[in-house]
Amino acid sequence: MEVLVVGATGTLGRQVARRALDEGHQVRCLVRNLRKATFLKEWGAELIQGDLCKPETLPDALSGIQVVIDAATARATDSLRIQRVDWEGKVALIQAAQAAGIERYIFFSILNAEKFPKVPLMNIKHCTEQFLAESGLNYTILRPCGFMQGLIGQYAVPILDNQVVWVTGTGSPIAYMDTLDVAKFAVRALTLPETEKRTFPIVGTRAWGAYEIINLCERLSGQTARTARLELPVLRGIRRVLRFFQWGWNVSDRLAFAEVLASNQPLDASMEEVYQVFGFNPDETTTLESYLQEYFSRIMKKLKEIGYEKEKQKQKKKRQKSPFKSKTKS
Repeated sequence: MEVLVVGATGTLGRQVARRALDEGHQVRCLVRNLRKATFLKEWGAELIQGDLCKPETLPDALSGIQVVIDAATARATDSLRIQRVDWEGKVALIQAAQAAGIERYIFFSILNAEKFPKVPLMNIKHCTEQFLAESGLNYTILRPCGFMQGLIGQYAVPILDNQVVWVTGTGSPIAYMDTLDVAKFAVRALTLPETEKRTFPIVGTRAWGAYEIINLCERLSGQTARTARLELPVLRGIRRVLRFFQWGWNVSDRLAFAEVLASNQPLDASMEEVYQVFGFNPDETTTLESYLQEYFSRIMKKLKEIGYEKEKQKQKKKRQKSPFKSKTKS
């Protein structure tokens, strides 16, 4: 199939593009910065420059395309607000897909988006789901709730660096999934009529609370974590301050997601029917334990290698030093 991947330079999008290429699809990637997307070209994807916030760039990107896989979202570091990218940009993309006669549209939403109307990203995802369902396009909506890749910077790295790990409230349990596994579902949906005009949760093997993840990281790294709790009223205060500044709008919208984490509502769902429809074996899904174990094994090995090399250099410098010769008076 001729597939357009939107958001292909992101954590999830790059795995979707790679999986689609590995399964023999012709992949085109819509990217804002061609230089930052060279790795996609090296993998075999075609790059086309465009921007969701510039609707005039979308028709060329969709020319000759059969399927759109939409994994794009505003990043916390972006200057543009979530509203601009995740709503206005997605509406423009869906409308352009309608005009281009796209056969399938795969959209990544968020699990339980409809339950948090006051959280900007969740509300926008839910509204986009509705807009897509009413568009007349042949769609599939996938609803993950968290990626294992994000846990490295949130938990693993601070623990290894002896930095504070911040936890919001008690931390709602989340069924994190490896983006490689999420990508499998997206690409499989392209060839399954059973997934047409349906919505599926895409979640990991079990939901994990923040302190459970911290304890797991401590055990795997052999180090003790320094933790601190960030209460919701404090975060709300920070959000109010940030909203006074245009550069802080996007960060403020992102911080609102703390409302979800502090709700104590587990982000989890049954995957039994999903595995049956997609034809995957649940035993082949990466568990959080195995994912973090592999990470810590690699990083600890690397740290040992670095320590060994430093010791070698230290010994070498000692040997290169000239011996001290004392001067004696005749």
